[in-house]
Amino acid sequence: MPYYQYLRNISPAECLRACDGLLRLKTALAEQVPEKTTSGNLLIATWNIREFDSSRYGKRMEEAIYYIAEIIDHFDLVAIQEVNEDLEGINRVRRVLGSAWRVMFSDVTEGSSGNKERLAFLYDSRKLSFTGLSGEIVIPPLEVTGEDGKKVYQPASQLARTPSIVGLRTSWFSFMISTVHILYGKQANEDPNRVEEVRLLSDFLAQRADNVYAQSNNLILLGDFNIYRPGNKTFNEIVRNFHIPAALQDLPSNVSQNKYYDQIAFRGYVPEAFIKGGIFNYYNYVYRPEDETEYASFMPDTYHDKDDPEDKARYYEIYWRTHQMSDHLPMWIELKIDFSVSYLNNLKANIPIPETPDDEEVD
Repeated sequence: MPYYQYLRNISPAECLRACDGLLRLKTALAEQVPEKTTSGNLLIATWNIREFDSSRYGKRMEEAIYYIAEIIDHFDLVAIQEVNEDLEGINRVRRVLGSAWRVMFSDVTEGSSGNKERLAFLYDSRKLSFTGLSGEIVIPPLEVTGEDGKKVYQPASQLARTPSIVGLRTSWFSFMISTVHILYGKQANEDPNRVEEVRLLSDFLAQRADNVYAQSNNLILLGDFNIYRPGNKTFNEIVRNFHIPAALQDLPSNVSQNKYYDQIAFRGYVPEAFIKGGIFNYYNYVYRPEDETEYASFMPDTYHDKDDPEDKARYYEIYWRTHQMSDHLPMWIELKIDFSVSYLNNLKANIPIPETPDDEEVD
């Protein structure tokens, strides 16, 4: 449970609004997301939290930090994209979540395409333990045939934002998990650089998951793939090596809910453990359209200089509030992690039953 006592430190008006928003969130999350259990299920989410936390539209309000923490706390593990080079934002959320929540984050990938972003995992250590595996994905050299017919190796193009991979364990379930923020590129629908990034990553991680020395053969690949729709080239490069449950394929994850940017894919035993999944639209409960006037004093002159109420509403909904929360909605899954019954039944079925010896003849 998040530490709500720090709400006392903000203004009475903001505290009252935050309490109401948190109560709406808690009710909605309890209705839409399965309850966390000690050993029966595992709740995993992926969430691109927009420029978390840059000062482009001002730092996030304390109210927004509590809303973000409340959503994260309803899961066991959350992969986060667009974590800023400055870790202030994620550290503010950790302060609200409490010491049981641990974080692992990548370094920033240099270059303009890296956008000074990190990738991060927040996980509840009361449920999950770190296996020791932690790394960043480096695509190996490519084998090509030279002009003389001999095979040579050429350096591979690396991903614009280096993906992270870690190993975790809970109950009966051990797995590797990798999160990504794939390059958007210049062509909205089928950018060739985006497709190539996903192709390279999909092939590499499939080989890694199948390796006899892999920490686990269960691998979860999740994050922001900038996919426009199921069935396009980017999507197909994922499902060529990984399984995406049908329940997730038709869930748009941007705020306008017309793009399928975020995905969760599996390789190994994970598909058999899948129970359900979904998208949580927090804008039905906080930073709602009808709340615009309450936040007017927090918005910059760009908002107040607009005369048309529709232009003001568009600025509030598309720009300002998405830098308080995000322009993406969290996608989540529930996995079964208690396999004790099937294990015992399998053990029972394979125990050799000793033959009963014939009675010895008595002289």
